[in-house]
Amino acid sequence: ILLHDGSALVADFGIALAASKAGTRMTETGMSLGTPQYMSPEQAMGERELDARSDIYALGCVTYEMLTGEPPFSGPTAQAIVAKVMTAEPANVTSLRKTIPEHIADAVHTALQKLPADRFATAAEFSSALGHSGATSARRTTGLRAAMAPAPAWRTAAPWALALVGLGAAAWGWLRTSAPAPVIRYGLALPRTQEMILGSATPVLAPDGTFLIYAGPAEGGSQLWLKRRDSYAASPIGGTIGAQAFAVSPDGLWVAFVVNGRLNKIPVGGGAPVLLARENIAGNLGLAWMDNGTIVYPLRGAAGLMSVPAAGGTPSILWQSDTLLTLSPAALPDGRGTLFVACGPGCAVSNLWAIRGPGETARLLVPGASAGAFIAPNLLVYSTGAGGMFALHFDLSSLETSGTPTSLTEQLPVNGGLQLFRVSKTGTLLALTGGTGAGRLFDMVWVDRTGRETPVDTTWTFRLTAFATNHGWALSPDESRLAIGLATPSGDDIWVKPLPVGAGYRVSFDPLPDYRPRWTADNRNITFVGVRRPGGIYQRRADGSGRDSLLVTGTLDEAVPSPDGQWLLIRQGSVGAVTGGRNITRFHLGVDTTPTPLLVTEFDEEAIALSPDGKLMAYQSDETGRTEVFVRPFPDVDAGKQQISSAGGVAPLWSKDGRELFFVSDDRQMMSARVIPGSRLAAPVPLFRLREALLGAQATWYTPWDVARDGRFIMARLVGSATEAGSGIVMVENWATEVRAKVKR
Repeated sequence: ILLHDGSALVADFGIALAASKAGTRMTETGMSLGTPQYMSPEQAMGERELDARSDIYALGCVTYEMLTGEPPFSGPTAQAIVAKVMTAEPANVTSLRKTIPEHIADAVHTALQKLPADRFATAAEFSSALGHSGATSARRTTGLRAAMAPAPAWRTAAPWALALVGLGAAAWGWLRTSAPAPVIRYGLALPRTQEMILGSATPVLAPDGTFLIYAGPAEGGSQLWLKRRDSYAASPIGGTIGAQAFAVSPDGLWVAFVVNGRLNKIPVGGGAPVLLARENIAGNLGLAWMDNGTIVYPLRGAAGLMSVPAAGGTPSILWQSDTLLTLSPAALPDGRGTLFVACGPGCAVSNLWAIRGPGETARLLVPGASAGAFIAPNLLVYSTGAGGMFALHFDLSSLETSGTPTSLTEQLPVNGGLQLFRVSKTGTLLALTGGTGAGRLFDMVWVDRTGRETPVDTTWTFRLTAFATNHGWALSPDESRLAIGLATPSGDDIWVKPLPVGAGYRVSFDPLPDYRPRWTADNRNITFVGVRRPGGIYQRRADGSGRDSLLVTGTLDEAVPSPDGQWLLIRQGSVGAVTGGRNITRFHLGVDTTPTPLLVTEFDEEAIALSPDGKLMAYQSDETGRTEVFVRPFPDVDAGKQQISSAGGVAPLWSKDGRELFFVSDDRQMMSARVIPGSRLAAPVPLFRLREALLGAQATWYTPWDVARDGRFIMARLVGSATEAGSGIVMVENWATEVRAKVKR
């Protein structure tokens, strides 16, 4: 009951009606609905037929409490209160507060009679009795005074016998175990204009499972969307443009997210973002909002975990490693620790770990696991890179597992160190399902400077999946072939597609991922990043013959050959800047043995592009707080710097004659900045707006197109779904119940 502007509002009612409507189903579960202090005796007994007089009793309890400051009956347990409701008489309100008028006391105690027939029949009668001093005189003798009159000895014993029966019935209703809620599986479909962005983070569930947050479409890229269980459509969360990793607070009121390496939080219902941490945060490797009021996130470079108070404060180191990548943190209950995944380059082999807190020693829980979650009271569920899901007994006190893993029903896509499932505190599972073919079909198109699209080869399509690490493609210098990274059942590899027609053929064959191909100036070889042992930059003949040659070893992310073939410009540090800030390095082929620093800042520089004459280096950086495009002279990068974009820019690429620099703005415009005398660039101008179906519209870490000599762009265009049967988002309500039952068996 809420009091507002002198009026009372009943905000929740209808317990008696709900119980009576439920009929047999309610009585079969042995459930007594209501709060013990306000339950009528017949309601506490689990009577099937309840009417308005049960609510009269509850209203009498509320009135009693308003007058005296305490309910008619109280006790240490629900059972003790129910026993008093069944057998005891409430203390006279006038004995607790002498100034209460006699007719008010009479009305209240009449409403609190044990038998429904002895109460007021309607709320109007009760109201009338409270307002008129003589209205309840007829009931007073049989009600209040009769209850206080002496009784024969046999009558004093009868209530105790009745009390035993009533107490037993009440205990049965309160203590009887309800039938377990059914396990319900269903696929989650979203309206096409609200679909989850391909390759974005796995949606996160509210702690109570009533809504989920996911990355969906927005003008200029992506933003967070809120999908409630009781609503067909989702709604965008303003202020979250470009959000990558995200997590919901334990109370379900806030969502934390990463944009441009910054950690923010925003109310779930919308509002102004609040900046929590400015460090270089890995935007796509997960977040965990802990019950103890902190948020755990992986560092860029994935070399450790940080923790920051959700209310704001100084981040602290939770866990560090010089050799392992760290991702997919998940909260253990009550702030008792963090689950996380650690793996080598490419996460070919990943392991599940747990750590109690800063300064503690991390414990290896499950070798070969790619993600984990806790199910109360003592189970750990985890997935493997092959897509299987399993459960183990898990001791929260010692952070140790025991027993033999139990295989679960769900099958996730093949993945490397990615968290493709979530489990809410109430036991609801959200999982991305399907085989290795889950993804979308693309074809290649030429796009002219006005945005007009022309297919390259109508007979050829290819698939990109949300889980492939393979990115990037490049036209050969003579424009007769396209080098492209493709994900197939054999792995992520470099392929070559003859232009304009002809079957594609495979160039790299290692089972671990290879990506970001670049041609040498003579058309004969392709360089690419290889996530293998040892990892580094490799080169292979463009016809696929011969063997891979290792050019540079290390944890490297992209490499761009110089036009004269003497240098490699390298972005060093997997998935972000490396410790020490060596963002861009250079390697003199045939001379150097290790890369040397070229551009050293505290920010993250990526998407390197050298001009055709080798005198200018374009790149994107987050130094302003958002990703923008910059140009520096090469090789003397400290001789000057020019910011080219002003409202967000990604994926820079030079025209073949070196007279223009192209990039994509935050609102998906293809921009052109012309080179003017003195190696300066003019203010960029828009050429055309990229349709959402063009992959370049979601460009982030790499340049997903190339440009021909005639100024046309070659891009990938979405043409349909390649999703295998059964793939997509699957929800399983009460999944924890099923898991616990399986582990017991």
